[in-house]
Amino acid sequence: MHKDENKEVEIESVSINDAPANENIDVAKLQDDLAQMNDKYLRLAAELENTRRRAALDAESRARNRAMGVAEKILPVMDAVDAALKHSPDDAGIQSMARALESAFAQIGITKIESIGEKLNPMFHNAIQVVESPDAETNAIVDEMQTGYMFGDTILRTAMVVVAK
Repeated sequence: MHKDENKEVEIESVSINDAPANENIDVAKLQDDLAQMNDKYLRLAAELENTRRRAALDAESRARNRAMGVAEKILPVMDAVDAALKHSPDDAGIQSMARALESAFAQIGITKIESIGEKLNPMFHNAIQVVESPDAETNAIVDEMQTGYMFGDTILRTAMVVVAK
C-alpha cells in the first residue's frame, strides 16, 4: 500500500457569492465569449449545410451527365431504326423496335425536337439546305434529314433540316 491511498481529500465548494471581491468573475466577458462561441457554432452549422447541399447538387449533376452520355450513345441506334422504318415501313419487327426505343426514350426523358412545318430556330435546328417551296412560307422547315433530341431542357442534338426560301 502506498501512503497516499489512505489520505482523504477534502473538497471545498465555493460559490460565486463567496468569492473575494478582487476575484469577481467578469460576467460581461463570459457573455461576450458565449456570444462568440454561439456565432461560431451557427456559422459552422451553416457551412456544413451548404456543403451537404453542394454535394447533393454535384451528385445530381454527375448522374445527369452520365445519363446524357448514355443517351448520346443510343441516338445512332434510333437513327438506324428510323432509317430502316423509312426503307420498310410495313415491317412489324422494325415498327416494334421503334416503339420500344421511343418508349424507353420517353421514360428517360428524351424527346424529339419537332421540325417539319415549324419556323427555323437555330437553337433547335441546323439548316443544311435551302430550297424553293411555293407551298411553304420563308424559313419554314420542309424536310428533316436527321431528327434532333432533347434531354429534359438540354439539347442533345439539333435537328438537321431543309428550309424553304
